[in-house]
Amino acid sequence: MAKGMDMNKMLQQVQQMQAEMLKAQEQLANETVEASVGGGIVTVTASGAGEIVSIKIKPEAIDPDDPESLEDLVLAGVNQAIKNAQDLMQSRLGGAMGGLGGLGLPGL
Repeated sequence: MAKGMDMNKMLQQVQQMQAEMLKAQEQLANETVEASVGGGIVTVTASGAGEIVSIKIKPEAIDPDDPESLEDLVLAGVNQAIKNAQDLMQSRLGGAMGGLGGLGLPGL
C-alpha cells in the first residue's frame, strides 16, 4: 500500500513539474531575441520559442547584381536568431528539460 502512495506522490510531482514547464514555455513564446549580421544590415527577431517573427533588411543590402550576399546574410541572421532563442530556452528551462525530456510528457 505504501508503494502505491509513493507512486501517487511521484505522479503529482511530475504533473506539477509539467505544469511549470508549460507555463515557462508560454512565457518564452512571449519573449524575443534578436540577431544582427553584416554590421546591422540584416536583423532577425525570433520568439523565445524559436519562431522567426521578423526580418529587417536595410536598403543598401539589396544589390540586384549580387543576390547571393543578401541570401547569405539572411541565412546567417536566421541561424543566429534561432541559436539565440535556443540559448534563452536553455537558460530558462535548463536542467528541468534535461531531466524530464526522457519521460515522454506532452509539451516537454
